[in-house]
Amino acid sequence: MKLYHQPSGLHDGLDLLIDSRWSPDQALAVIDLLDDLRDRIWAHYEVALQAKFREDRVTRRDVRTTDPPF
Repeated sequence: MKLYHQPSGLHDGLDLLIDSRWSPDQALAVIDLLDDLRDRIWAHYEVALQAKFREDRVTRRDVRTTDPPF
C-alpha cells in the first residue's frame, strides 16, 4: 500500500486514514454529514442521475418499441 502524506499529519487509523481515536459521536456526525450531502446532491441532480443510471445499466434496447427498458 502506498503511503500518502495527509495535510492532517495522520499516519495511523483505518485504511482511509480516519483518526482511530474518534468517538462514536464523532463518527456518527460524519455519517450524518455524508447522508445530508448525498441527499442534497440527489435533490439537485436527480433527473440527470436517473438518466445516467439508466444509461449505465441498459445493455440492449429493442428498437421496435418505445417502451422504456425498465
